[in-house]
Amino acid sequence: MSTFNFKEDITWKDFFIRMAIIIGTVATIVWSMPRDSRNYYYAELGKPWKYGELTAPFNFPVYKSEAKVKQERDSIFSSFEPYFTLDKTIEGTQVSKFTAKYKEGIPGLPNDYISIIANRLRKLFQQGIMGAADYSKLAGKDTARTIRIVHGKNASSVPLRNIWSTKAAYESLLNDPALEPHRQILQRCNFTDFIVANIIYDEERSSATLSDLLNNVPLASGVVQKGQKIIDRGEIVDEKTYRTVESFRKESARRSGDMTQKKIVIFGESLYVTLIVIFFTVYLSLFRKDYFENPRCIAMLYSLIIIFALLTSLMVRNTIGHVYLLPYALAPIIIRIFMDSRTAFITHFGMIAICACMLQHPFEFLILESAAGMAAIYSLRELQYRSQIFKTALIVTIVSMLMCFANELMQSTELHAIDWSNYNYLIVNGILLLFAYPLLYLIEKTFGFVTDITLIELSNSNTPLLQRMSEVAPGTFQHSMQVANLAAEIAKKIGAKSQLVRTGALYHDIGKMDNPIYFTENQSGVNPHENLDYIDSARIIISHVTEGLKLADKNNLPTIIKEFISTHHGQGKAKFFYIKYKNEHPDDEVDDLLFTYPGPNPFTREQAILMMADSVEAASRSLPNYTEQSIRDLVNRIIDGQLADGFFRDCPLTFRDISYAKTVLIEKLKTIYHTRVNYPTLKQ
Repeated sequence: MSTFNFKEDITWKDFFIRMAIIIGTVATIVWSMPRDSRNYYYAELGKPWKYGELTAPFNFPVYKSEAKVKQERDSIFSSFEPYFTLDKTIEGTQVSKFTAKYKEGIPGLPNDYISIIANRLRKLFQQGIMGAADYSKLAGKDTARTIRIVHGKNASSVPLRNIWSTKAAYESLLNDPALEPHRQILQRCNFTDFIVANIIYDEERSSATLSDLLNNVPLASGVVQKGQKIIDRGEIVDEKTYRTVESFRKESARRSGDMTQKKIVIFGESLYVTLIVIFFTVYLSLFRKDYFENPRCIAMLYSLIIIFALLTSLMVRNTIGHVYLLPYALAPIIIRIFMDSRTAFITHFGMIAICACMLQHPFEFLILESAAGMAAIYSLRELQYRSQIFKTALIVTIVSMLMCFANELMQSTELHAIDWSNYNYLIVNGILLLFAYPLLYLIEKTFGFVTDITLIELSNSNTPLLQRMSEVAPGTFQHSMQVANLAAEIAKKIGAKSQLVRTGALYHDIGKMDNPIYFTENQSGVNPHENLDYIDSARIIISHVTEGLKLADKNNLPTIIKEFISTHHGQGKAKFFYIKYKNEHPDDEVDDLLFTYPGPNPFTREQAILMMADSVEAASRSLPNYTEQSIRDLVNRIIDGQLADGFFRDCPLTFRDISYAKTVLIEKLKTIYHTRVNYPTLKQ
């Protein structure tokens, strides 16, 4: 059983790079996530609820409306009895002040009027006199209201109408039946100096009592229990439901504003996303280690996860449509085309698991999008025709709708209760999947990938480069066509990428167009190498690799095709001229680099297949006779020699693959070079 060994599988540098990728991905996603996706609901009174079923995720109070709270507080204000203090000392002070001033009597009145007026003043003070400003303020609101007068430690409620204002007390004194006949004389006495308020407003006690009463006004009219259904899609939002939804939004906002609660939520989200991203990274480290050697693969995989998480967060934050409008199945389609099906599924599942935590109903979302992703992966094996994208989009849409219908049946008791609006979103989702075709072109250019469609376009013999090769170097063109067919058959047999190796084979010798006459397949009786020394001949032969790379750059061929040009001879030697030189100069020390191709050796199965097919096809033309044994011996000798020289050391080619390759080459060459029957001539 194989195990993962850190020291053997990755270096510390690789480890830190992967940790940086994980941290960057998690930080970006968590930063973008809404702290509570269920906050983003907007209820419209009297209109249908346009979101999915809303269930209370926690206990929260149903808050009253601001108008209702204001009404209750205004009621308290109107019925509130302000506190006043009765100062009994004022009565004696003011009466004594009056009698002292008029101890000699009031001019024009008998002396006994002093005692009469003093008696009337005592009665007024005993009933209570309030300042004109305080009295007007209270009487202006409600003349029937009461106040509370504090006597020491006791307080009693007294109707306001039983209290005098300073102005009313003055008028009452002058209108007294015993004093009214002498009004003009009494007005000169300036009684306003003696009639002052003895009921004083107690602001501190009144404010404290009123504040307590207002604080006791309940802001909520009930409580919603965790798990309780609030409203479902399509239901009309009545006043009660509206208040419940608004209370939920307010409570969620309060919780998110609580720094302690906010830190807990962020920590939970970070832990959740980190675990998913770590699992995804471990999967790549264990089963797709080669992707880490190709930065474009890693960039695309993690970018897709981040992009769809950001789009989901954007839609949830701003309530832009329904989340089912997002074509999540695009991710597995893209990864399946450029990479492999297992990675497509793992990436898709990790991506939707992250997006699900932002939604109100994560379970339904996970099930539906998982089914859609699997349908996309299974229906798209190799992209060779544009119609395949249409078929995949159709299959994904049908599977999504069926899964949605199944979920509705499990949750609804009656068919008429099923919410059909989700199916509209899924249809739009399927239409958006058709944008995968133009999107593939952008991804090809951005990340340097190549699709089968591009390879098919490049393998068209009417492309300018191949057309020119057929005219300038027809022998090389025919050789390339033959090698392409042989290599494609081998690839099909061992499960490699047949279209890739076919296209690479068509372009592997384009460098021969620079000096076509120097290559045997283009010669017609004249061999220019006869006038050159072996080193110059080897240099010209070897240069078709470097010239091919220059021509590939000039014609903007993909990197993956250029790799076939540079590896189809690996770091082998131009053996014909090398052996000739060695035989003629046995005592001289030979500089092997003068006869060695620049390489590198093949590092993919497809490149190794091309090397085998190219060498065998070229050598087969030199056989003196074509028998099964001669072809078998040729194939075994060439491929065994390449294996012995270590050309396949850097590519994941097994002995089983090599054995199948030999079998295919032998059978195909036997078919190509079979002996034809001689047709008889007609006797005259």
